[in-house]
Amino acid sequence: MIGLSSYAGVMESLMNSAEEQQPSSPLANSWSKIQESSKNQKPKCVGGFVLVHAGAGYHSESKAKEYKHVCKRACQRAVDRLKAGALAVEAVAAALVELEDSPFTNAGMGSNLNLSGEIECDASIMDGKSLHYGAVGAISGIKNPVLVANRLLSEAQKGKLSAGRIPPCFLVGRGAHDWAVSHGIPPCPSEKMASKFSLSAYKRNKRKMELAEKIDTGHNHTKKRRQSSENENGSGCLDTVGAVVIDLEGNVAAAVSSGGLAMKHPGRVGQAAHYGCGCWAENACSMNSHSTAVSTSGCGEHLIRTMLARECSAAMQSEDAHQALLEAMQNKFISSPFLAGEDRVLGGVIVLRCCRCVEPPPSQNIQGILVEFLWSHTTESMCVGYMSAQDSKAKTHISRLPPGTVPGQCLAIEGEKSSLCKP
Repeated sequence: MIGLSSYAGVMESLMNSAEEQQPSSPLANSWSKIQESSKNQKPKCVGGFVLVHAGAGYHSESKAKEYKHVCKRACQRAVDRLKAGALAVEAVAAALVELEDSPFTNAGMGSNLNLSGEIECDASIMDGKSLHYGAVGAISGIKNPVLVANRLLSEAQKGKLSAGRIPPCFLVGRGAHDWAVSHGIPPCPSEKMASKFSLSAYKRNKRKMELAEKIDTGHNHTKKRRQSSENENGSGCLDTVGAVVIDLEGNVAAAVSSGGLAMKHPGRVGQAAHYGCGCWAENACSMNSHSTAVSTSGCGEHLIRTMLARECSAAMQSEDAHQALLEAMQNKFISSPFLAGEDRVLGGVIVLRCCRCVEPPPSQNIQGILVEFLWSHTTESMCVGYMSAQDSKAKTHISRLPPGTVPGQCLAIEGEKSSLCKP
C-alpha cells in the first residue's frame, strides 16, 4: 500500500494586522482558519505575489542556507518587477533568471552535464492571460534559457511571420541557439556554463558509471543498484527550478527551467520544455472560476508521461484546493496507470490559484483577490520561497518527507492562503 502523509500549512491574511496560526500535523488534511479582521480596518494594497521552487529532490542541511538564499533573491527580483508595474509573465521570467544564475541550482549556469560532458538546458514559460507558451529544449551556450522561451512567447504574440508562416513556440538544439542569438540574446561559452559543483559531480558520476559497467556477478549487481539509489538521492538528483506569479491585475504566469538529469543522453529533453508538463498558467474565464499557475520538478520522464502541470491546474478548479492537490498527486501521479511499472514516482509541484473575493470588501474602492498557494512532492525534499509585494522580505522553507517514509511512494503537501487587494 502506498503511504500518504498530508501536511496542512498555515493560512495567513495579508489584509489583516492580526493573524491566527494553528500548528501543522503530518496527518492533518484540512486548512487552518483565517482570523477575520474588523470590517472597519482598511486593507493594505498589494501589487502581486510570487512563489518559487529550487527543485524537488534532496537538499542537504549543509547547503540549506544557499538554497533558501537563492529563493529569496528570486522572489525579490519578481516583486521588484511587479512593483514597477510589470505583468505576471515578465515577473516570472525575472524570478527564473535569478534561479538560473545560481551555481547551486540545476538550471542555466551550473547545470548538470550530460554523458558527453556538455550542458543542454530546457525551459518553458506560459502566460495565463494570452495562454501563449514558449519553450526551448536541449539548448547549449545560452546563459538564461528562460529568456529564449520568453522571447519565443512574445514573438508568437505578434502574429504570423512573412508569407503567412506560423511562428515557432518550441525550438530545440542548435536551431534554438541560433534563433536566440539572431534575436539579440547573447551566447555564453560552454566552458563558462559549468560550475565547480557540476564539474565535480560529472567526474564523480563518470567514475561510478565506469565501475558499474565492469560489474558482472549477482553480488555486484546488488551493489550496483545500491550505488545507483544512493546517487539518485544525492545533490545531482535535484532537477528543475520554477516560479508562479500573480500580478496586480489578477493575471497569472508560470515558468520552469532545468539542466536535466545528470549523465543524460545528449539530445534528451525533459518535462521543463514540454507543453502541459513543466508549467501551466490559465486566467479565470467563463469555464474556470479560478486562475491557476503550476510549475513542476522531479524526474522528467515521470512528469511528461502524466502531464502533471496541466493535471494539477485542472484539479484546482475544485472547491477545496488542498484536497484537490492531494488527490491529483495521489491519483494522477503516484498511482497513475501511465507509471504502473515504476518503483518510485519522483516529482514535485508548486501551485497558485486565485479568485475574486466572494464577500464585499470594506471599501467600494478596494477589489479583493484571494490567493492560495501550495507545494507538494514525493521526493525527499523540496525548497520553496514566497513573497507578496507588500512584504519586506521573502519567506523560505525546505519541505521534507516524514522520517521513515519512502520517496516516490508517499507525498508531503503544504500551503497557505493570502488575501490581496488593489485600489
